[in-house]
Amino acid sequence: MGEEVKEKGFFDSIKSKVMTSIGVILTGIGTMFMSEVKTFIGIGDEPSPVEQIQQDINVAGPTIVVNIPEQKRDTVVKKVYIKPVVKPKEKEELIDW
Repeated sequence: MGEEVKEKGFFDSIKSKVMTSIGVILTGIGTMFMSEVKTFIGIGDEPSPVEQIQQDINVAGPTIVVNIPEQKRDTVVKKVYIKPVVKPKEKEELIDW
């Protein structure tokens, strides 16, 4: 019985969402229809003419010149000398026979 209630609730929510969507669509269509009827009769708002204003604006601005000197390729070689470490012979000195 619990499963039947869940399925009924699921389908009821789907039904209500579909009905809401249909209502929104019909409202939009009605608004567009009334706007067209008003325009046809002559009561509706006519779009006002758009005035175009042209302005001369200097967008380029000042010219900036950046001089980058030519890169020199110098190779630095560093030699590292490692002195060998002499390990003391502690074991031989400890054993006195």
